[in-house]
Amino acid sequence: MKPLHNRVNRHVLEEKIKADSTPRTTLSFYKYYHLRNPHLFRDHFYLLLSEVGVLGRIYVSYEGINAQVSVPDAKMNDFKDALSTITFLDGIRLNRAIEDDGKSFIKLIVRIREKIVADGLNDKTFDVTKKGTYLKAEEFNKLTDNPDTVVVDMRNHYESEVGYFKNAIRPDVETFREALPYVEKLLEDKKESHIIMYCTGGIRCEKASAYYRHKGFSNIYQVEGGIIEYTRRARELGIENKFLGKNFVFDERLGEKISPDTVSNCHQCGAPCDTHVNCANDACHILFIQCPECAARMEKTCSEKCMEFNRLPREEREILRKTLVFNGTKFGKGRYKAHKGSEQLNEVHD
Repeated sequence: MKPLHNRVNRHVLEEKIKADSTPRTTLSFYKYYHLRNPHLFRDHFYLLLSEVGVLGRIYVSYEGINAQVSVPDAKMNDFKDALSTITFLDGIRLNRAIEDDGKSFIKLIVRIREKIVADGLNDKTFDVTKKGTYLKAEEFNKLTDNPDTVVVDMRNHYESEVGYFKNAIRPDVETFREALPYVEKLLEDKKESHIIMYCTGGIRCEKASAYYRHKGFSNIYQVEGGIIEYTRRARELGIENKFLGKNFVFDERLGEKISPDTVSNCHQCGAPCDTHVNCANDACHILFIQCPECAARMEKTCSEKCMEFNRLPREEREILRKTLVFNGTKFGKGRYKAHKGSEQLNEVHD
């Protein structure tokens, strides 16, 4: 029987994908669908995609599927044929990455989750199929020309920091679960306004728009296919692209450039920069923005403490990491005092 998990060492897989010259395309797709047996579906889907060389990260739950994958170009038709064998995925829209070097994923992961996106909602209290009205790129542009239209970014702060739609409200939250009540309260006096929500590929807005309609918001819209599809269509039609900066993505790339604008700054020196990295200290691994100069000066770490720790012999690091607290163990993704100034980034947290 073929294995249902890839257990090869991560560093080995990273080197393998770097050396692989096979042309690949990064895609994302999702579908809310009532799966009776997610575990059975998970195993079947893993084997199905393994057969055509797919890499990626896929979440499966009783409410459907959420997938980000990398497919060999030569196997693209085989991949689509594989999807077509599953009724609810036949003909599904596939969002293609804007910038893609074929190195977005190093292995195939298919995981069972309680929900395909953690939202903290009780789905039994509202109808998730009564979602907001889809807007194509040209429709979004027209509606946002009206200054009374409200545009809301349903992503997390570390995503919207590097790129966003013009004049969008960008909640200072770390999770989608946090964003839902935050936005509801923020817009409680705008229930009759035209409200447009957007996210990376559309999945978060799909759920949020249905929830807000249930809560009494009457004119809820969502960008069809999220930032990815908006950008593709805007380029195809040759119309204005109202997105500024970079679209954060949850794979090895950590972002794809949408416009030439750089709207964020290095967390260490404050220079214009939109490159997300993870601290080179594996015991920290916090996500932050770092320019090339600071990467060289700080040896790709987020703080003096992490840099000094990384210089220790591996055996000593393994012993100490059990008792030391770093930015990444003290704070969440990018949510730490460094956002307010480089002098605080190098604080030692014990």
